Amino acid sequence: MLVALWTVNALLALAFIGTGTFKLARSKEQLRAAGMAWTDDFDAARIKLAGIAEVLGALGLVLPLATGVAPVLTPVAAVALAGTMVAATAVHLRRRESPAPAVVLLVLSLASAALGFLVLA
Repeated sequence: MLVALWTVNALLALAFIGTGTFKLARSKEQLRAAGMAWTDDFDAARIKLAGIAEVLGALGLVLPLATGVAPVLTPVAAVALAGTMVAATAVHLRRRESPAPAVVLLVLSLASAALGFLVLA
């Protein structure tokens, strides 16, 4: 099960580092032009905060498990990212946009949390 946890967490970390870094590196207007219409509903500071949360969550999926320092933080990070994706799903549904990417990341985050708590129990 440890291999499954690492596999899921590596995929999730790549996805969240990518999206989080994208939100941090681009302006609100650039994100809007890139197809992120939901940014119309948020100010630039909240978009950057979402990016920071995603990057920190991605690091939380990998670093505690890799270093052996407080590995219980790995599934905790997955639960936090799942919460972020619940909010993202709600935003997309409210805007009548496809929530598919957020739902996929939500399911993977929940799988990571479950695997993490099982492996570390």
